[in-house]
Amino acid sequence: MSGHSKWATTKRQKAVIDAKRSSLFTKISKNISIAARDGADPSMNFKLRMAIDQAKEASMPKDNIERAIARGTGTGGVAQLERVLYEGYGPAGIAVLIEAISDNKNRTFSEVKHYFSKNGGHLGSTNSVAWMFDLRGVVHVAESALSETQQLALIDAGMTDFTSSGEGTEIVVPLEKLQTVRDASEKLGLTIRQANATYLPKEHLPVADEASVLSFLTGLDDLDDVDVIHTNADI
Repeated sequence: MSGHSKWATTKRQKAVIDAKRSSLFTKISKNISIAARDGADPSMNFKLRMAIDQAKEASMPKDNIERAIARGTGTGGVAQLERVLYEGYGPAGIAVLIEAISDNKNRTFSEVKHYFSKNGGHLGSTNSVAWMFDLRGVVHVAESALSETQQLALIDAGMTDFTSSGEGTEIVVPLEKLQTVRDASEKLGLTIRQANATYLPKEHLPVADEASVLSFLTGLDDLDDVDVIHTNADI
């Protein structure tokens, strides 16, 4: 019989979940703060609107959102944040693009480089892997299927591709059409989860050891300054 009570196990699991949520909220807050530099009104600032959509999807409290906006507009007192992009190769030769948000680029670079070196990867120079990706807009909606009418309307708005699953639908658009298609999706009655710019791989790379690759990507995502990870790994 285990010497640990069910309560203790549940408590540890809750602590892990709470820590993950706290880390997620921190990442989202940074996104909101950067977006808010262009204006605190989401109806006039599409980047801020997208960041707030992400916060709401993650059930981030309203007070946290407001504090993040205040920091971004200079009324909340915070060190200057910058968005930086790193490129490299992970285990099994997968290409990795890392978007990070940092108040100290030297520290962030050192942490990311150390992680790669320690875990079987290496960082590359500018455009060492970026050429393998296309920068596109993606609108995530909750619906697991699109009707023919919705598809035609979204194509007219700028949609170039979409993928549906039980978890919802991802609508791919040229980056300059992101706001147009996001608004069109909303007018069609679709439930917007997120709308964001993302790097989509031109080709996917099959990997034999998915567990190792997933472990690498999960650990990388746990770094405080890492915001979004893009990879060509077919997992």
